[in-house]
Amino acid sequence: MKAFPENLRNETLSRGLAAYGITPTALTYAPVGFGDHHWNVTGGDGREWFVTVSDLEHKAHCGADATTAGVGLRRAMDTALTLRAHDGLDFVVAPVEATDGGSVVPLGERYALTVFPHVTGRTGEFGDRLDDADRDRVLGVLARLHGATPPATTPATTLEPAGLTGVHAALDDLTGTWSGGPYAEPARRLLAAHATTLRARTAEFDALADRVRRGGAPLVVTHGEPHPGNLIQGADGYLLVDWDTVGLALPERDLSLLADDPVALAHYARLTGRTPDAAALALYRLRWSLLDVAEFTEWFRGPHEETDDTRVAWDGFAGTLEQLADRSRDAVIDSN
Repeated sequence: MKAFPENLRNETLSRGLAAYGITPTALTYAPVGFGDHHWNVTGGDGREWFVTVSDLEHKAHCGADATTAGVGLRRAMDTALTLRAHDGLDFVVAPVEATDGGSVVPLGERYALTVFPHVTGRTGEFGDRLDDADRDRVLGVLARLHGATPPATTPATTLEPAGLTGVHAALDDLTGTWSGGPYAEPARRLLAAHATTLRARTAEFDALADRVRRGGAPLVVTHGEPHPGNLIQGADGYLLVDWDTVGLALPERDLSLLADDPVALAHYARLTGRTPDAAALALYRLRWSLLDVAEFTEWFRGPHEETDDTRVAWDGFAGTLEQLADRSRDAVIDSN
């Protein structure tokens, strides 16, 4: 996030770092990513750390509220620790343990702290395109992950996107005026313009989910967001960061972010003996978009202000809805 977290002081962050035995000599806020808050930290011993503060009020995929989100985040971080430390998956950039052995340190009721070793390498951005060779390298990483025995802490995932009921509620509330902040009324008008598309796409999602459930394919450990923004190209290959969405799911949850054509995923099929399912790929690509719509809808219906982050969120909201509309138009063309 670009904005510093609300009501979180450097003194609070320093107390949290003390739980890891880190006495910071430098704290530099890093306005990167979207969703969490990050710092680059130098400890008194000269070691460098990448520190993440999660806002549990905005971790819907981890739990229904801040309390359950805190539990879900801890299970996710414990899973990453197990995958790296006990299963030998060296591409997992897992958090370090606090002095009490925990993977997450609470900072009051709203925020939670995780600390990661500083990693050197070339980072990507969400939306970057991988060439065929790099895509195959990432598929090799995912094949290893999906072949791992799921740690006992691995969170379960649901096919239905978190917050989808909120989207349906918003679509039923388009005649009044929304007044949560500067983007509330524009968001209502934008949803109204795309209401038909959204209803069609959620119906399509339900049909795909029913088809995939009937397939009964086994679940595996998935990262959840292995896009270029969560990849670091190190000296020994690709590393995966940001494990808070790790969970049991079909492998297509990860694969759908690399390609929507099973032919492009042939390297994965050769490594695992499992050919990705086209319906499951379509399901998870649609699920990703509906998750974004749900998150942005909740954001703009609720209290908010004009900030750099809300401007980024608005662009994401408008872009996602237009993308869903484009896919609907393509489907109509294909059917004719």
